[in-house]
Amino acid sequence: MNSIKEQLANVKATLPQECTLVAVSKTKPNEDIMEAYNTGHRHFGENKVQELTGKAEQLPKDIHWHMIGHLQRNKVKYIAPFVYLIHGVDTFKLLKEINKQAEKNDRIIDCLLQIHIASEETKFGLNEEELHHILESQELTTLKNIRITGLMGMATNTDEDSVVIEEFKKLKGLYDQMEKKSTHSNVKLSTLSMGMSGDYKLALEAGSNMVRIGSTIFGHRN
Repeated sequence: MNSIKEQLANVKATLPQECTLVAVSKTKPNEDIMEAYNTGHRHFGENKVQELTGKAEQLPKDIHWHMIGHLQRNKVKYIAPFVYLIHGVDTFKLLKEINKQAEKNDRIIDCLLQIHIASEETKFGLNEEELHHILESQELTTLKNIRITGLMGMATNTDEDSVVIEEFKKLKGLYDQMEKKSTHSNVKLSTLSMGMSGDYKLALEAGSNMVRIGSTIFGHRN
Protein backbone atom coordinates (compact mmCIF):
# COMPACT_ATOMS: atom_id res chain seq x y z
CA MET A 1 0.00 0.00 0.00
CA ASN A 2 1.12 3.57 -0.67
CA SER A 3 2.00 5.86 2.22
CA ILE A 4 -0.76 7.81 3.96
CA LYS A 5 0.63 10.95 2.33
CA GLU A 6 0.28 9.40 -1.15
CA GLN A 7 -3.16 7.96 -0.44
CA LEU A 8 -4.39 11.34 0.82
CA ALA A 9 -3.05 13.08 -2.29
CA ASN A 10 -4.74 10.47 -4.51
CA VAL A 11 -8.12 11.04 -2.83
CA LYS A 12 -7.79 14.83 -2.96
CA ALA A 13 -7.04 14.64 -6.68
CA THR A 14 -10.53 13.15 -7.21
CA LEU A 15 -12.39 15.87 -5.28
CA PRO A 16 -13.74 19.17 -6.57
CA GLN A 17 -12.21 22.25 -4.96
CA GLU A 18 -15.36 23.14 -2.99
CA CYS A 19 -15.52 19.70 -1.32
CA THR A 20 -14.19 19.29 2.24
CA LEU A 21 -12.42 16.02 2.94
CA VAL A 22 -12.81 14.68 6.48
CA ALA A 23 -10.06 12.10 7.01
CA VAL A 24 -11.65 9.49 9.27
CA SER A 25 -8.94 8.62 11.76
CA LYS A 26 -10.92 6.37 14.15
CA THR A 27 -8.81 3.55 15.64
CA LYS A 28 -5.69 4.99 13.97
CA PRO A 29 -2.60 5.96 16.01
CA ASN A 30 -1.46 9.56 16.39
CA GLU A 31 1.53 8.92 14.10
CA ASP A 32 -0.82 8.18 11.20
CA ILE A 33 -2.80 11.34 11.87
CA MET A 34 0.43 13.37 12.03
CA GLU A 35 1.54 11.96 8.67
CA ALA A 36 -1.66 13.36 7.14
CA TYR A 37 -1.41 16.56 9.21
CA ASN A 38 2.11 17.22 7.95
CA THR A 39 0.79 17.41 4.37
CA GLY A 40 -1.31 20.40 5.49
CA HIS A 41 -4.53 18.46 6.08
CA ARG A 42 -6.60 19.71 9.03
CA HIS A 43 -10.05 18.00 8.99
CA PHE A 44 -10.19 14.71 10.90
CA GLY A 45 -13.19 12.63 11.97
CA GLU A 46 -13.70 10.37 14.98
CA ASN A 47 -16.74 8.34 15.97
CA LYS A 48 -16.10 7.72 19.68
CA VAL A 49 -16.01 10.53 22.25
CA GLN A 50 -13.28 8.99 24.41
CA GLU A 51 -10.94 8.50 21.46
CA LEU A 52 -11.73 11.97 20.13
CA THR A 53 -10.97 13.75 23.42
CA GLY A 54 -7.75 11.78 23.90
CA LYS A 55 -6.46 12.66 20.45
CA ALA A 56 -7.53 16.30 20.75
CA GLU A 57 -5.46 16.60 23.95
CA GLN A 58 -2.35 15.08 22.41
CA LEU A 59 -2.37 16.46 18.87
CA PRO A 60 -1.97 19.98 17.41
CA LYS A 61 -4.62 22.49 18.44
CA ASP A 62 -5.36 23.72 14.92
CA ILE A 63 -6.93 20.40 13.89
CA HIS A 64 -10.63 20.66 13.01
CA TRP A 65 -12.18 17.69 14.82
CA HIS A 66 -15.41 16.27 13.39
CA MET A 67 -17.59 14.06 15.60
CA ILE A 68 -19.03 11.69 13.01
CA GLY A 69 -20.42 8.89 15.17
CA HIS A 70 -23.62 8.51 17.15
CA LEU A 71 -23.44 10.98 20.06
CA GLN A 72 -25.11 10.39 23.43
CA ARG A 73 -26.35 13.44 25.30
CA ASN A 74 -24.32 12.66 28.44
CA LYS A 75 -21.08 12.75 26.40
CA VAL A 76 -21.56 16.16 24.75
CA LYS A 77 -19.82 18.01 27.60
CA TYR A 78 -16.51 16.27 26.86
CA ILE A 79 -16.25 17.52 23.27
CA ALA A 80 -18.05 20.88 23.59
CA PRO A 81 -14.86 22.85 24.39
CA PHE A 82 -13.19 22.07 21.06
CA VAL A 83 -15.29 20.13 18.52
CA TYR A 84 -15.42 21.76 15.06
CA LEU A 85 -18.53 20.06 13.65
CA ILE A 86 -20.98 17.48 15.01
CA HIS A 87 -22.30 15.38 12.12
CA GLY A 88 -24.82 13.08 13.71
CA VAL A 89 -27.53 15.16 15.40
CA ASP A 90 -30.59 12.94 15.27
CA THR A 91 -32.91 14.34 17.98
CA PHE A 92 -34.04 17.75 19.17
CA LYS A 93 -33.02 16.76 22.72
CA LEU A 94 -29.44 16.26 21.54
CA LEU A 95 -29.49 19.65 19.83
CA LYS A 96 -30.62 21.27 23.09
CA GLU A 97 -27.85 19.54 25.05
CA ILE A 98 -25.22 20.69 22.54
CA ASN A 99 -26.57 24.24 22.89
CA LYS A 100 -26.38 24.03 26.70
CA GLN A 101 -22.77 22.77 26.69
CA ALA A 102 -21.75 25.27 23.99
CA GLU A 103 -23.12 28.09 26.12
CA LYS A 104 -21.06 26.89 29.11
CA ASN A 105 -17.96 27.03 26.90
CA ASP A 106 -18.91 30.41 25.38
CA ARG A 107 -18.99 28.90 21.90
CA ILE A 108 -21.32 28.42 18.98
CA ILE A 109 -21.10 24.80 17.82
CA ASP A 110 -21.85 23.91 14.22
CA CYS A 111 -24.09 20.87 13.73
CA LEU A 112 -25.42 18.73 10.90
CA LEU A 113 -28.78 17.02 11.17
CA GLN A 114 -28.44 13.33 10.36
CA ILE A 115 -31.13 11.99 8.03
CA HIS A 116 -31.99 8.29 7.80
CA ILE A 117 -31.78 7.48 4.08
CA ALA A 118 -30.55 3.86 4.17
CA SER A 119 -32.64 0.70 4.10
CA GLU A 120 -30.83 -0.66 7.19
CA GLU A 121 -32.78 -0.04 10.37
CA THR A 122 -29.54 -0.03 12.38
CA LYS A 123 -28.46 3.35 11.01
CA PHE A 124 -29.46 6.45 12.96
CA GLY A 125 -31.15 9.57 11.68
CA LEU A 126 -34.26 11.70 11.41
CA ASN A 127 -37.03 11.04 8.95
CA GLU A 128 -38.39 13.83 6.74
CA GLU A 129 -41.23 14.67 9.12
CA GLU A 130 -38.88 14.93 12.12
CA LEU A 131 -36.52 17.15 10.13
CA HIS A 132 -39.31 19.60 9.27
CA HIS A 133 -40.56 19.50 12.86
CA ILE A 134 -37.14 20.64 14.14
CA LEU A 135 -36.70 23.31 11.46
CA GLU A 136 -40.18 24.76 11.99
CA SER A 137 -40.00 24.66 15.78
CA GLN A 138 -40.14 28.05 17.51
CA GLU A 139 -37.94 26.57 20.23
CA LEU A 140 -35.12 26.31 17.70
CA THR A 141 -34.86 30.11 17.67
CA THR A 142 -33.98 30.05 21.40
CA LEU A 143 -30.87 27.93 20.84
CA LYS A 144 -28.33 30.71 20.43
CA ASN A 145 -25.20 28.58 20.83
CA ILE A 146 -25.71 26.13 18.00
CA ARG A 147 -25.75 26.64 14.25
CA ILE A 148 -27.29 24.08 11.91
CA THR A 149 -25.04 24.17 8.86
CA GLY A 150 -26.47 21.29 6.85
CA LEU A 151 -27.36 17.62 6.60
CA MET A 152 -25.53 14.31 6.85
CA GLY A 153 -26.57 10.85 5.72
CA MET A 154 -25.21 7.34 5.21
CA ALA A 155 -26.36 5.27 2.25
CA THR A 156 -27.24 1.59 2.36
CA ASN A 157 -24.21 -0.71 2.39
CA THR A 158 -24.83 -2.38 -0.97
CA ASP A 159 -23.06 -3.05 -4.27
CA GLU A 160 -26.08 -1.73 -6.16
CA ASP A 161 -25.06 1.77 -7.24
CA SER A 162 -28.60 2.62 -8.30
CA VAL A 163 -29.85 2.19 -4.72
CA VAL A 164 -27.07 4.38 -3.31
CA ILE A 165 -27.59 7.07 -5.97
CA GLU A 166 -31.33 7.27 -5.19
CA GLU A 167 -30.63 7.66 -1.46
CA PHE A 168 -28.09 10.41 -2.05
CA LYS A 169 -30.48 12.19 -4.42
CA LYS A 170 -33.19 12.05 -1.75
CA LEU A 171 -30.84 13.71 0.75
CA LYS A 172 -29.82 16.37 -1.75
CA GLY A 173 -33.51 17.05 -2.39
CA LEU A 174 -34.14 17.59 1.32
CA TYR A 175 -31.12 19.88 1.53
CA ASP A 176 -32.42 21.98 -1.38
CA GLN A 177 -35.84 22.24 0.30
CA MET A 178 -34.16 23.39 3.52
CA GLU A 179 -32.20 26.06 1.69
CA LYS A 180 -35.43 27.61 0.47
CA LYS A 181 -37.20 27.34 3.83
CA SER A 182 -34.56 28.05 6.46
CA THR A 183 -35.55 31.37 8.00
CA HIS A 184 -34.16 30.88 11.52
CA SER A 185 -31.01 32.89 12.21
CA ASN A 186 -29.21 29.81 13.58
CA VAL A 187 -29.77 27.80 10.38
CA LYS A 188 -27.00 28.70 7.91
CA LEU A 189 -26.78 26.01 5.30
CA SER A 190 -23.43 25.30 3.68
CA THR A 191 -22.71 21.58 4.12
CA LEU A 192 -24.08 18.38 2.66
CA SER A 193 -22.02 15.57 4.20
CA MET A 194 -22.50 12.33 2.31
CA GLY A 195 -20.13 9.77 0.89
CA MET A 196 -17.51 7.48 2.42
CA SER A 197 -14.61 5.41 1.00
CA GLY A 198 -16.85 3.02 -0.94
CA ASP A 199 -19.41 5.45 -2.35
CA TYR A 200 -18.04 8.99 -2.23
CA LYS A 201 -17.79 9.36 -6.01
CA LEU A 202 -21.51 8.63 -6.31
CA ALA A 203 -22.14 11.15 -3.50
CA LEU A 204 -20.16 13.84 -5.34
CA GLU A 205 -22.26 13.28 -8.46
CA ALA A 206 -25.39 13.74 -6.33
CA GLY A 207 -24.15 17.07 -4.92
CA SER A 208 -22.16 16.29 -1.77
CA ASN A 209 -19.65 18.93 -0.66
CA MET A 210 -18.19 17.03 2.31
CA VAL A 211 -16.97 13.43 2.27
CA ARG A 212 -15.82 11.23 5.15
CA ILE A 213 -13.02 8.92 4.05
CA GLY A 214 -11.02 6.58 6.27
CA SER A 215 -9.82 3.25 4.87
CA THR A 216 -8.88 4.66 1.45
CA ILE A 217 -6.44 7.01 3.22
CA PHE A 218 -5.31 5.09 6.31
CA GLY A 219 -5.90 1.48 5.27
CA HIS A 220 -8.46 -0.78 6.93
CA ARG A 221 -9.22 0.02 10.54
CA ASN A 222 -7.25 -1.61 13.33
